[in-house]
Amino acid sequence: MEKSKEKETPGSKVTFVQGRRQARENALQILYMMDVMKYTPGEALEIFNEQFSEVSDKSIESYTRDLVYGTTEHLTDIDELIESYAKNWVIKRMAIVDRNILRFAVFELVYREDIPRKVSINEAIEVAKKYGNTDSNKFVNGILDKITVEKKGASH
Repeated sequence: MEKSKEKETPGSKVTFVQGRRQARENALQILYMMDVMKYTPGEALEIFNEQFSEVSDKSIESYTRDLVYGTTEHLTDIDELIESYAKNWVIKRMAIVDRNILRFAVFELVYREDIPRKVSINEAIEVAKKYGNTDSNKFVNGILDKITVEKKGASH
């Protein structure tokens, strides 16, 4: 995606692309909270919003909510899909950050046809670079690429 095509709408604080990136980062933090603290999606979102209420852009909040609820709604299928492509890995043994990036990215790849696959993968890689360990981006890319290749082949 070319930066020159990103445009801010009048009165907006962030571009669409920046907002989606922020929503993905927020979703990662919320999914992480749910994973570690065993919160429900509603509890985790409420706690997150209380802590970070200054981030009140409604489009970011809306997409964060979509990612969190969508990912958790399909979590069993998402985890099974990830495990089937993560050779010699069980989902619970993956780094918490990595597995939750994979979860929201797989949700986008499989359940959100309005988001180009390349965008979902590239965004997941960027979030992994920021929040994961030194190899997280490669790990995330490898699994998402395998899933995308199969899904692309299945759609023909």
